[in-house]
Amino acid sequence: MSSPPVIRTPRLPLFPPARSADRAPAPPAVRLPRLLLRGATTASAVLVLAETVLAAGFLNGHYEALRVHALAAMALGGVLLLQLAAAVPVRRATGPAGERGPWWPLVVTALLLLAAGAQTGTGYERAVGVHVTLGVLLVSAHLFCLVGAWRLPLTLPAPASTSAPTSSSPAVEDGTGRLPRPSGTGTGSGSGSGAGTGPVEVAP
Repeated sequence: MSSPPVIRTPRLPLFPPARSADRAPAPPAVRLPRLLLRGATTASAVLVLAETVLAAGFLNGHYEALRVHALAAMALGGVLLLQLAAAVPVRRATGPAGERGPWWPLVVTALLLLAAGAQTGTGYERAVGVHVTLGVLLVSAHLFCLVGAWRLPLTLPAPASTSAPTSSSPAVEDGTGRLPRPSGTGTGSGSGSGAGTGPVEVAP
């Protein structure tokens, strides 16, 4: 007569270790550069829109607006330099999974800085046709930078926690070190022995 199967309940630790999902991830050092990028793009967008207003005032006969237009162009160049300095750490920031920051703030700001220099040169050369056409393109590009900078999240996403799946069913032994077969699949020999006996639970 075979011995009844023994159910061994798993022993739980007194203080279970904290899972990785319960720990707050360390904030990546990307918040300050992206805040600076937002501020620089906002200032440059305001300046480039003010340039259009000043240019329109000069065409309406307010000749004093031309001097302010030139001063605003110099201020725009300085703001673009600050924007370029803020775009470098935004690109070089590394996330939890090793991913880099977006590339477009650095490339677009460098192109805007070159275009702003060309815009200033065409203005002093009185190339009005090129100056106005390039100014329209610069306004569109600055607004693109403004929207893109404010759409960037201030922090990179935390990595997804991975945990090994655990089985909630207890291990069952039959006294011989092997798991018992399901009922109805045993061999014909000894099928009547041990009938009516259920599993015995053993406390750990």
